[in-house]
Amino acid sequence: MQPTGTRDTQLRDSNNQKVHPQPMEEATNQNPGAVETLISKIFTNLSSLKSAYIQLQAAHTPYDPDKIQEADKLVISELKTLSELKHFYRENNPKPACVSPQDSRLAAEIQEQQSLLKTYEVMVKKFQSEIQNKDSEILQLQQQIQDANLKRTKLEKNLKLRGLSAKESGSSGEQNGFSPVDLNPDLFTSAVETAYRAIHDFSKPLINMMKAAGWDLDAAANSIEPDVVYAKRAHKKYAFESHICQRMFSGFQQVSFSVKQENPTVTKESLFHQYLALREMDPLDAVGQNPDSDFGIFCRSKYPVVVHPKMEASFFGNLDQRNYIMGGGHPRTPFYQAFLKLAKSIWLLHRLAYSFDPSVKVFQVKRGSEFSEVYMESVVKNVVMDEDDQKPKVGLMVMPGFWIGGSVIQCRVYLTGVKVAE
Repeated sequence: MQPTGTRDTQLRDSNNQKVHPQPMEEATNQNPGAVETLISKIFTNLSSLKSAYIQLQAAHTPYDPDKIQEADKLVISELKTLSELKHFYRENNPKPACVSPQDSRLAAEIQEQQSLLKTYEVMVKKFQSEIQNKDSEILQLQQQIQDANLKRTKLEKNLKLRGLSAKESGSSGEQNGFSPVDLNPDLFTSAVETAYRAIHDFSKPLINMMKAAGWDLDAAANSIEPDVVYAKRAHKKYAFESHICQRMFSGFQQVSFSVKQENPTVTKESLFHQYLALREMDPLDAVGQNPDSDFGIFCRSKYPVVVHPKMEASFFGNLDQRNYIMGGGHPRTPFYQAFLKLAKSIWLLHRLAYSFDPSVKVFQVKRGSEFSEVYMESVVKNVVMDEDDQKPKVGLMVMPGFWIGGSVIQCRVYLTGVKVAE
């Protein structure tokens, strides 16, 4: 039995003893299984996040919108899960005053994974932005396809109204590679502009080759149409354009266009079919595939009358190209290819003119005719009229005019004896 003093002393010491808070690591160690489970979930979640991110990258090559959206949702879901685990750990494990080595390692691992998480979040935002841009592009393309389909339906309907159904043409326009077009005055007006540009474009190399060969351009212009008074020397180019035009449009008022055909019976539908067949083709390919087609014969008949033999001999030193064409061939020389572009534009204009019902009529004006603003258009825009109010006279007809229905497409003329404003 212990002495009373001794026991009282022990009781007093026990009553005076301070109670210290339990260290964090001891509290954690009370349920080590929960911590291990949490860490296991974190690593499992990170593994799933990496897998989802790889799926997101793979969905971009090749670009698959459905797979991208599916992978994007999966990445976001894994990010949310990881965020929930982070908040759960912080709520149940407040930061201790003293951190054990085990907690330090765990904190370092968490910090590393958080840094990786931020990297994934940046990449996901980048991919989400790319997805939005791609979705916008897809919507625009879908709208363009829808508009194109509506336009195509309308044009095909117009073609059928003109009698060019699949049955009449022997096969569908799409099978033949034709682009459906609407046969209307605007189409013909556009073809007239194309023909006029082609005349202008062919005159350029022709004049340049004449200069290189030493031709007297003043004398050459005067031989085409004598005694024309030009406001500027540079305006003599219109004489050569007029020469080309007169030769190319000769016979335009005939349905055959001066081409002898084995079957002279043609219909407006067949003429429009010829227009469509050549419209999208390179003219050299057209004559190469069928040298003796109506278009091929037309080219061979027009080249000799547009390009004089003396002119050609001075250009090339011989008449080999001319003889080759006259013999039924179509040379692949740059000069002849430039001529073929001109011939194609005039031929298409003729085929189109006779596709209308009633047919388009061509008209021209003679030199010396008074200028009429109704039927004529000056190729020089800044002309100054005489003070005596006399109407200027036509010096050259550069491009004929046309009657289409009740409308007039003015012929283009060069006015003589007028001044040009500077």
